[in-house]
Amino acid sequence: MGRKWNNIKEKKASKDANTSRIYAKFGREIYVVAKQGEPDPELNQALRVVLERAKTYNVPKAIIDRAIEKAKGGSEENYDELRYEGFGPNGSMVIVDALTNNVNRTASEVRAAFGKNGGNMGVSGSVAYMFDQVAVIGIEGKNEEEVLELLMEADIDVRDIAEEDESVIVYAEPDQFHAVQEAFKNSGITEFTVAEITMMPQNEVTLEEDALAKFEKLIDVLEDLEDVQQVYHNVDLGE
Repeated sequence: MGRKWNNIKEKKASKDANTSRIYAKFGREIYVVAKQGEPDPELNQALRVVLERAKTYNVPKAIIDRAIEKAKGGSEENYDELRYEGFGPNGSMVIVDALTNNVNRTASEVRAAFGKNGGNMGVSGSVAYMFDQVAVIGIEGKNEEEVLELLMEADIDVRDIAEEDESVIVYAEPDQFHAVQEAFKNSGITEFTVAEITMMPQNEVTLEEDALAKFEKLIDVLEDLEDVQQVYHNVDLGE
């Protein structure tokens, strides 16, 4: 799929490692998902997905437990789930997912981030149709052929399998997320380098140096916004 998923994840993790922002974002997301359904991951598939992703970012157990307990306690704190779509330099495409308790504030901040960094907001649906929702699961300790054989034995047909650095990355349909993980766990693999359901572009674009620098600044500004949970785009960052 051409995304070099581990490099993208490592860049985000190293950037966030200097702050507690990533933990705060996960705490908020875990709370919202646990409150929307059962606070038990065995009974709440969406919560299981978030917790698996949190593990790959080494989110402390205390933060996870605190968010779940907050949901169990019937907190009145409410968040709206929002999606913004827009364009960066040279027609590059961006999707921004947010959780907010102040819709006007978030909309203003996202709009300003686009406007001040060479981009502009689009209407709903203007960008998302060029992306696919995909489950991404990465492991170490096996090669591509071994992973393919393992998944075939489990009768799981996935979108793609690729060796990236030290990992093998499996790209699957979102509803196969847990099936792929269970297949790995049944073979003795319990640690994942990546485990999430994400939005991946159908095609990537390459930007010239100046436009790329502008684009990376746009993405950094968006990711730094308190209410923003995820930012997806279609630019090859050359990682």
